[in-house]
Order: sequence, then C-alpha cells, then structure tokens
Amino acid sequence: MAIDRKNVEDIVRAVGGKENIEVATHCVTRLRFSLYDESKVDAAALDANDLVKGQFSSQGQFQIVIGPGTVDKVYDEMIQLTGGARSTKDEVKSAAARNQNPLQRAIKTLADIFIPILPAIVTAGLLLGINNLLTGPGIFFSKSLVDVYPQWKDIAAIINTIASTAFTFLPALIGWAAVTRFGGSPLLGIVLGLILVHPDLLSAYGYAEASTNGTVPTWNLFGWHLERIGYQGQVLPVLVSAYILTAIEKFLDKRVHDSVKLLVVAPVTLLITGFLAFTIIGPVTFGIANAITSGLVYVFDHFAILGGVIYGGFYALLVITGMHHTFLAVDVQLIGSQGGTFLWPMLALSNIAQGAAALAMIFIVREQKTKGLAVTSSISAFLGVTEPAIFGVNIRYRYPFIFGMIGSALAGVLLTINQVRAASIGVGGVPGFLSIFPNQWGVFFIGMAIVLIVPFVATLLYGRAVVQRAEKKSAAGAGGAVSGASDPSNELSSRSSVIGSQKQEPVNILELASPLNGTAVPLEQVPDPAFAEKQMGEGIAIEPSEGKVYAPFDATVAHVIKSKHALILEHASGVQVLIHVGINTVSLKGSGFTTHKQIGDKVQAGELLLEFDMEAIRAAGYPLITPIIIPAGQEMVERIEEKSGPVTAKQTSILTVHLKG
Repeated sequence: MAIDRKNVEDIVRAVGGKENIEVATHCVTRLRFSLYDESKVDAAALDANDLVKGQFSSQGQFQIVIGPGTVDKVYDEMIQLTGGARSTKDEVKSAAARNQNPLQRAIKTLADIFIPILPAIVTAGLLLGINNLLTGPGIFFSKSLVDVYPQWKDIAAIINTIASTAFTFLPALIGWAAVTRFGGSPLLGIVLGLILVHPDLLSAYGYAEASTNGTVPTWNLFGWHLERIGYQGQVLPVLVSAYILTAIEKFLDKRVHDSVKLLVVAPVTLLITGFLAFTIIGPVTFGIANAITSGLVYVFDHFAILGGVIYGGFYALLVITGMHHTFLAVDVQLIGSQGGTFLWPMLALSNIAQGAAALAMIFIVREQKTKGLAVTSSISAFLGVTEPAIFGVNIRYRYPFIFGMIGSALAGVLLTINQVRAASIGVGGVPGFLSIFPNQWGVFFIGMAIVLIVPFVATLLYGRAVVQRAEKKSAAGAGGAVSGASDPSNELSSRSSVIGSQKQEPVNILELASPLNGTAVPLEQVPDPAFAEKQMGEGIAIEPSEGKVYAPFDATVAHVIKSKHALILEHASGVQVLIHVGINTVSLKGSGFTTHKQIGDKVQAGELLLEFDMEAIRAAGYPLITPIIIPAGQEMVERIEEKSGPVTAKQTSILTVHLKG
C-alpha cells in the first residue's frame, strides 16, 4: 500500500510540527510520540486525516492509531520528512516520563508498584469474603455457620490461612514490586519485606496493646534502645526501604569487582538497608503513616457527609487522571492498621454507578456500535473495570458521567454515615459485597441500589429529553420536506427494497477458528482505547488459558513484529488478520515469546505460530487479553460477526467475515 506523503505531512503538522516532537517510535498499530507541548496538537486535523483511525494521550505519550501493516510505512515516511532519528519505545517512555510533572511521576511509580501485586490482594479479598460467609454471625442463622455446623470450622480456618497470607506478608510483595520498579534485584526486595515481618519481631497488630502495657521488646545498641517491632500491614516503611536498598545495590554493583560481587553486593546491601530500616526509616515512616491514617479516620469520623460526597462523588475523576492507583496504598495501610478501609466500599459503588449510567445509554443512542459498547462496558464496570464505560461512553456524552458521580456521592454519604468498612480489597463492583463486613451488608446493598437506580434513571430521562429536543429542532428545520414519507406506496417501496437487500447474502464467507484456548470477549473489554474503541478495526479478544497461538485458517504470514508479541496473517482472499498477544507487551522486547513462523511462511489452519510465557507476562504487570482484529480499510470485507464465550483453539469459530461478492 502506497502512503500519501501529504497525509503524513498533515500528521506532523497536526502534532505541532517537527519542532514539537521530542522523540517518536511506533508499535504494531500506532505512532507513539513524546511531545514538548501536547496543547499544540490539532485533534480535529488528525480526525480528518485518512490515515488516522484514533488518537489519545496516555502516561505522557501521545498515540496516533494508524493500523497494522501501515504504521511502519507511515513512520518511515515521517522520519524522512522530519529528519529525526529513529527512537526505541524505551526512549519514548523515558522522554514521556520526563514530561510528566512530579505528581504524575509519583502516581505512575505507585501504580507501577501496586498494579503487579493487585491480583494477589484481590484474590485474598475474595477468599476472605468466603471466610466471612462461614464465620460471620447473622448471615444464615443468628449464629455463624461454623457455630451451627462445627464440622466446617477447620475448613474456614484453612480458607482464612490461605486468604490472609497475602496481607500477612504484604511487605514482601511490596518489596518485590518496588525494588523491581526501582531497578534493583527483585529477590532482595522479597527478602527485605520478609525481614520487616520476621517472627522474632513484635507484630505491628499487637503494638498498641504492648505499648499500653509497657511490654514492647527492645534492642540495646550500645545504650540506644530501639523498639523491636515488625511492620505488618504497613506500606511506607517498605517503600522507602526498597528505594534505599536499590540505590545501595546499584552503587556497590558499579564499584565491586565481578569476582567478589556475590560475596559483597547482596550481603552488604541487605545489612545496611536492614539497619537503616529498623533504626531510622521504619520508626519515622511508621509515625508518618499512622499520622496520615489518623487524619483520614478523623475526617471521616467527624465530617462523614463531606468525606462521602468528596471521595464517593469524585472517585470517577481520579480514574480519568490515573490518581486512583495512589489510593491502593491508602486502602492497604487502612486495612493493616485499622482492620478495615472505609474508602474501598465507595470505590466499589462508584464503579457500579458508572456502569448503570452507561447501561442507560442503550435506550438513548441509536448507533448500533455505541449500543453494543454501552452494554459490554456496563457489564465490565459492574465487575470492577470502569475504563471502557467511562472513556468509551460516559465521557463522550458527559451527562452519564455526571449522573454516575451524583449517584456515587449519594451512596458515599450513606456508607460514611453508617461507617461501612471493607475487611479487604476485592473486586470493585457487584461482587464487592464479599469484602464488606457481613454485619454491614444491608447498608451496602442499599447503597448498591442507589448507584444502580439514580444514575440509570437520571441518564435515561435526561438523555431522552435531549434527543426529543434535537428531533423537534430537526423537524422544525425540515418543514414539509418529509411529508412524502407518509405515502403508503413510498413506505411499501422502501420496505421491499430493504427485504430485497436482505436476501442478497454474501457469496464468500471466511470463518476464523479461535487461535487460542480461553474465553472470547468483546473488544470493549480490552484495557486499551485503541482496541476497545475499535479504532483499528472490528474483531474480538480472547482471555487465554494457554500460552500458544495457532493459525485460524490457511494463510501466509504477512508480518511478524520484532518484539514477537504480534503477527499479521493474510488469507488467499486478501483479508488480513492481526493477532496481538497482551496489552503493551511490546515493552517486553520479545522476552517470554517464541515465534515458530517467519514472514512469508505458508501455514495450514491449526499450525502453531508462537508461544508465550503467561506467568512472565503477568509478573511484568501486563494484561494477557489478546485482541484478534480485522484491520479497517480492507475493501473486500463487507461485515463481521463475533461470537463470545469459552473457546477451544483450532475448533471454535470466533469470527465470521462476510466478503463482498
């Protein structure tokens, strides 16, 4: 495909000209820029450009969706035009990070640390919810289930042991994630976290009682008496210690000879960091963390309504800015020091509120694509993932987002007045009740009813009023021009025309077998706007259960991305299909991926194309969900049908591509 040079020139001009481009690179689907000033971007000009399928800004990078098979040619043309040097994705990420202000960088750092350990925390929360069902009185009987049926007591005890492990050894998880983020040895981060919760130390959970009784154990360091306490449930001590550990390790690694590194770097690093953690870092940050916690508790105890309105109502805004990741650390701190968090229940209801507002839009909008997005994204929000609903539907129309915030604020006030707390972090949607203390379920369910009804009804009534006003205005402007529509013969003629068109079924149909084992879901559930908003084309996504990708039909391998995470297949009809394993997995630079085919290879349906290490990708913090895309702009494609649900590789059909006759 030849690239129109003028379109490329228009892209450069629309991003502010070559003087506004600090560095630029591309992946399989989009151009990625670090711009000096994003306010200079002409979004309207980009929307009007034939090459551009979408645009958005994320984490300091401005991204323009071009599509597979074309983006590399556009990039080459752009480099020739601007005379700039080719850049790697890491260079663009580094430049983008420099363009962020200190607050944005701090938020991104916290997100990079807590997102990788979030699955462990959420899993623990769900299991603790099951334990609450078994041990909470007043749920099924006046007594707890284990009191009525004692044979269940040990089963509940085992579940509680499994569930509480992630919280008991939370500093080890944070230590691993933090040291990895700061560029140190992950193993040392784990050991550091375990040091801070060693059984020889007084548990932080028993510190208050021991302090009152005067029984806090101490170390005597040449007359300096240090309290010998652990940091269970604490966040700040291990975060700061992990940063210091990484700095010391890097310093020693550069200066110690390779022959003795094993004997010097790790032992000295841990020894120095350990002493600093127990003597300075721990006591200081422990005090700071407790002060922050006490401040939050005071505000929500004495100004409950204000707290509910602010956090409950404006949490969705935090999601837009990315600042919601910051409060993961606050929730964890509250659970560790207070035994429960009053923030997380409001988060769960805010997600449901945005989902309810998005769901109402199916009765307002007429465009089928938007209707489908409203349905799938609302379900996703009810299950705790709000980005598709917020970015794909609610922000686009504005009023659903606002009504979602209003409903969430009302429910937030109800929760704070009644001091509803969660024992753990769980799934932030309808299943979130499992994380709430069972004796507070009643209030939480009332709050859930508020966020389901208020945003839905308000969005529906206001939206229909807006549509009716627009229709009246349009009818008034049209005058009598539409009077002919009432002619029965016209109506019959129109109807028979439609029926005739329905009878003209496509001659050629291409069935795509699933290239992976797993579960097929709509593209709207992909946590990346370029895919979720179908900027690159129609298709489906698969949550894989096995790290293998097979050919969905007889094809030629048209392209294999250098980082091995994506490839393009071409059918004999000319139809091309993009298989993109994971989201942002380009950053792994091929690590964890093994390709079995090269560009130009002929493959038979069911042949193994590539393998990927699911655990390695998860450990790196990247989603495994795999979009299967029919790139837009293929003239031979008439329409596409998707089929969701459990799929078996090489057997289950996931896409039906109708080709023009």
